[in-house]
Amino acid sequence: MTIPRFYSTASTVSARLTSLLKNRDLIKTTSYINGKWASPTNTTTSTTTFTVTDPALYPSPQAELATVQSSTREDFQHAIAAAESAFASFKSTTGRYRSNLLYSLYQAMLDNKQDLATLIALENGKPMSDAMGEVVYAASFFQWFAEESSRITGSIIASSNPTSRILSLKQPIGVCAIMTPWNFPLAMITRKLGAAIAAGCTTVIKPASETPLSALALAHLVENAQFPAGVVNVLVNDDAAMVGKLLCEDPRVRKISFTGSTRVGKLLMQQSSSTLKKLSFELGGNAPFIVFDDANVDKAVAGAIASKFRSSGQTCVCANRIFVHESIYDEFAAKFVEKLKSDVVLGAGLDQGVTHGPLIHQKSMDKVVSHIEDATSKGATLLLGGSKRPDLGDNFHDLTVLGDVTPEMLIFQEETFGPVAPLIKFTSEDQVVQLANDTEVGLAGYFYSKDISRVFRVAEAMDTGMIGVNTGAISEAALPFGGVKESGFGREGSMYGVDDYMVIKGVVLGDV
Repeated sequence: MTIPRFYSTASTVSARLTSLLKNRDLIKTTSYINGKWASPTNTTTSTTTFTVTDPALYPSPQAELATVQSSTREDFQHAIAAAESAFASFKSTTGRYRSNLLYSLYQAMLDNKQDLATLIALENGKPMSDAMGEVVYAASFFQWFAEESSRITGSIIASSNPTSRILSLKQPIGVCAIMTPWNFPLAMITRKLGAAIAAGCTTVIKPASETPLSALALAHLVENAQFPAGVVNVLVNDDAAMVGKLLCEDPRVRKISFTGSTRVGKLLMQQSSSTLKKLSFELGGNAPFIVFDDANVDKAVAGAIASKFRSSGQTCVCANRIFVHESIYDEFAAKFVEKLKSDVVLGAGLDQGVTHGPLIHQKSMDKVVSHIEDATSKGATLLLGGSKRPDLGDNFHDLTVLGDVTPEMLIFQEETFGPVAPLIKFTSEDQVVQLANDTEVGLAGYFYSKDISRVFRVAEAMDTGMIGVNTGAISEAALPFGGVKESGFGREGSMYGVDDYMVIKGVVLGDV
């Protein structure tokens, strides 16, 4: 595909970006605060900007997609005030009213799915097929929570006093701050925003600075859906430390929902302690993927590849340690490598036939390289890949398979967040469950087995918040999404997703 050179325009948007979208109104470069698009004359005094780039083309000038205006501390404080003011009335709206708002957003996302997917593919780098899948997945949360919003009810609890009744009322918690990562720039927002709106909360959203264009496009759809001003605020900024501290310490913000690293989650939790906010965190993972000796090897290979290499391994639930029983290890490894050789096409997300895209930036590349070098220096066997691909671009790395990986290697202990699959032999069920649980985190886990007794045994024994049995794909709106241990707490999506945005008020009615 021939890509025109980037050149600046008054709108700070590249000609390439505008040429690729049908609905150019989706392209926004300023924050959305209290129902208005920020500008020096109405909301913000900031002249600070940062550049959004296509990781597939970086560092070429052609990689530049747009220059985005960075919101100030004062902008965030204004957004919090707007959300607090809007909450006074929004909390009293009916579930059916909020349901209709969410259905409007759901339909708007589907109506614009091609353009939204293009934005994701450009600023995130994932292939167009994956980007389109994310848009549909992201929209499904608005559909799901539209259905949930009118079903939020309390209950009547029997009292020990025969002349009293106890009522439990579910009420929205208030202003919610939402902070999301770059790897799913739309879905990580909608999974949180859908629940917040269903509950009757108002929001201040800070998307990742690597991928703000998708979030701002969503804000445009919010505006078109005629949400009341102040209910949804989307602010872009590349100083995550400043924003996180501000949101955590402001007493007007009653809840923080964050998806990101365990290290940052711990810091946000500490910063939130002064105001005792309600928190829900989806943090780091180190997912085990176990292939037992009775598994269907071909299906396990397909599931492992789908789980490990989706978005080039840059997902929080991807398989990070692949355990294979010693009796089928050689067969699995051979088929795993062969399928990757035959199926994988590396390249830019919008190019025809591409299956896997680049890493997001150099920091990710450095970790991938360090894990491969550490593992091979300690005896791991390089079965496939292992090299950076500067011929494709600075952020490309071969999909890589390492054999004979052991617990002493960094890749066993740390989340790689990149396209490297470590294969680890095991001999018994007890041994592999112990190895799988030998980590401080516990987000997702997977295993393949035909033994129904083992299915229940292992599922109950694994220390993870989510488990895929005979499947490498677990994410959908109906799933209670979240982890245990240092992978965080709280659940998103599912019938439980609204609960983290509610408080339960007990009312004792006497003299009945």
